[in-house]
Amino acid sequence: MILDRYILKQFLPVFFVSILMFVSLVILIDLFTNLWRYLNSDMSFRNMMSISLYYVPKSISYALPISLLFATAYTLGDLCSKNELTAVFSSGIPYRRFILPFLLLGIFASVFSFFFEDIVVIPTFREKNNLSRSLVNPNFSKNEANVVFRTNNGQTIYSVDLYNDDTKSLTGVIIVEQTPDGKFSSLLRAQRADWNDNRWEFRNALVYSWVDDILRSHPYDGKIVYNEHPDVFKRNAVAVEELPIKDAVLFIRDLKETGLPYTAAQTDFYHRFSFPIASMVVILFSVTMGGRFRKNILLMSLLTSLGISVVFYIMEMITMMMAKLDYIPPMLGAWIPVITFITGGLFLLRSTKT
Repeated sequence: MILDRYILKQFLPVFFVSILMFVSLVILIDLFTNLWRYLNSDMSFRNMMSISLYYVPKSISYALPISLLFATAYTLGDLCSKNELTAVFSSGIPYRRFILPFLLLGIFASVFSFFFEDIVVIPTFREKNNLSRSLVNPNFSKNEANVVFRTNNGQTIYSVDLYNDDTKSLTGVIIVEQTPDGKFSSLLRAQRADWNDNRWEFRNALVYSWVDDILRSHPYDGKIVYNEHPDVFKRNAVAVEELPIKDAVLFIRDLKETGLPYTAAQTDFYHRFSFPIASMVVILFSVTMGGRFRKNILLMSLLTSLGISVVFYIMEMITMMMAKLDYIPPMLGAWIPVITFITGGLFLLRSTKT
């Protein structure tokens, strides 16, 4: 339709300029926030730019909703100030049909944001964090001390003095086996264990078990295979926001099976699905503001976009924090802001001038 093409022609240039502006702003905020750390570590300008370059996809992810909000509000305001909306309404075109291109853009942006996050943002954001850690703190280590967790439905308990990520080895290993009803079955103690392809090989390992009501020891014979992946022992250094969806699912399942806290990780996982919907939410709010600004359209659109975005992100921050602290379920913590703003947008849409 000619009108749809005209709307896109007015919208796209504003959108590309706004996303460039907001992406630059997000990158600068991150750069100046960490500038003191970079300067204290005598980091070169080239390395600073490399870190910022890896942060570009994440910045696009943050800037996409607010850019859509600003571009839509400005486009509709500009059309209204030129009395073009009046011509559209006079021709008998319903407002809901008129805003259809914006709603379709919001749906497309939400789908794009979801896959863009999983395919592009996560790998580059992980590289950004790794590069920043290695340059700011060269002695940063993924080793873990005093690791304790459960597996095999709680029947196997690991206690490790030290996990060395460089050599994929364990020091001071104690593994307790329990029966399904929670009674002691056996205990394995070893000075060291090394990861060999798909299993742990123990050095000087002894197994203690009951024999005729007497606790006896005998050398480990390898009949019971222990194959917990080395990544399990460094889980404290793993962040869900740096994992693809498939790996995040496995990570959360591993936390549940080992009896460790998983609420924060599960909240971040649900947020992976709710955050892309923000693009659709802001489009919905933008179209409700169409025709409300006739003067100072650029300034009013910018201020309104920033105001709505700030409220949304603050609400999201509060609900996410409450979910991670177990005050509300993780799913509610991720979805309450989206559901609230969608409901508010639909309510305002009913009262929009047509």
